[in-house]
Amino acid sequence: MNALEQFTPLMDAVISHIHEGVILTDYKGKILFHNPAADELLGHPDFDSVNDIRETTGINLQKTLAGPTEKKSLPRNRNKAVQHRFEQRITRKGVTRFLEVISSTVPIPGEPDPLHLMVMADVTDRRRLQAVLNESRTSGLVTQDPRMIEITAMISHIATTNASVLLQGESGTGKSLLARMIHQGSDRSDKPLVEINCAAIPEALIESELFGHVKGAFTGATQDREGRLQAASGGTLFLDEISELPLHLQPKLLKAIEEQSFQMVGSDRTVAVDLRVISASNQNLRQMVDEGRFRADLYYRLAVIPVDIPALRERPGDIPLLIRYICDQLVSRGYPDNLECDPEAMQLMMDYPWPGNVRELSNAVEHGMILAQNGKVKASSLPYDIRHYHSSKQQEQPATAGGAGQEDNPHKREILDALEKSNGNRAEAARQLGIDRSTLWRRMHRLNLV
Repeated sequence: MNALEQFTPLMDAVISHIHEGVILTDYKGKILFHNPAADELLGHPDFDSVNDIRETTGINLQKTLAGPTEKKSLPRNRNKAVQHRFEQRITRKGVTRFLEVISSTVPIPGEPDPLHLMVMADVTDRRRLQAVLNESRTSGLVTQDPRMIEITAMISHIATTNASVLLQGESGTGKSLLARMIHQGSDRSDKPLVEINCAAIPEALIESELFGHVKGAFTGATQDREGRLQAASGGTLFLDEISELPLHLQPKLLKAIEEQSFQMVGSDRTVAVDLRVISASNQNLRQMVDEGRFRADLYYRLAVIPVDIPALRERPGDIPLLIRYICDQLVSRGYPDNLECDPEAMQLMMDYPWPGNVRELSNAVEHGMILAQNGKVKASSLPYDIRHYHSSKQQEQPATAGGAGQEDNPHKREILDALEKSNGNRAEAARQLGIDRSTLWRRMHRLNLV
């Protein structure tokens, strides 16, 4: 191999001192040359072949070889240049980094088979910068669904205005993410986005949380305390679960939004603010207005731009994309990065109706990664609700076919009675039954009530 013997010293002289890692192999994957940068990137200097690299570090460079082990799998024209480019995620000593690998065939005069030249560069910082830029643009929203893409396009237009926006959709559909997108795309992005969950604060305290109070306003008010409206002045106020705001406070909130001023609890002094309001609800506010459970004037002030967010079951094409994104996020938190998803497990997740939407999907993916077996997320690794959804539905189908059996189902009768008493409001029906809305939704789905 006279030509090869002349080639490798040239490699050594020219490439030993560059920052990119360089590996030269024969067509079978035997390493003929590697520079110090490659040793540093791979974390090991003593490799004889790309197979050794894979077994020692988990880094698979076999994909860069055209027929790495069998001559019959080589292309007919072995001197024709072939190039591969891909990224490889590696974890060393608990730190995850990304390598960009470019592999090219190198014809050698007088030799029947070409060599393979692999050039590797650490692109971790670039990937992190891209992630930061993407996060700032999308707030972590991951979708390829046409409806969701249309919503994000609309948000890019309304973000630059001061119009009030009402986000409606089931719990876990991404209302908070969209609120952040609106704020980040507005002229107020350098000011605070202040969030208050109206369902998480006791009714006796929510007025003080919103409007603040002065010293002595009530027992325990030992000093003045500003509310969320004051904290959000100049920026954006995000009222999550606005449907839970007590009726007696709705006129005061309406007046504060319209006049951009209000009085703190226990004070007659007017406080001026400058804020934009984004609100969100997992209930249909328009229906609540019709039922007299939400003020119409406040609804119309909040819903200048209403946005209805589809549930995850209405955009199943996003499920694999979201799973991959969630896995990447979990890997950055220290979870294994070499897990595979069994086809049966993926099918169960594709078919499941996801009453908890993306939040439930995220929990399910983490559950599956924790209980993975031999590097694979199997059906048995998934949460109980997902594994038993189809079996329970199949057990209930014969009763449906029989007609009378389904009508006599005590669970169905119980749910129908609760819905009738609550005038069709599922949240109220769930409260009457002593269960959460997602459990009620699953039962209704299994009983063909939705």
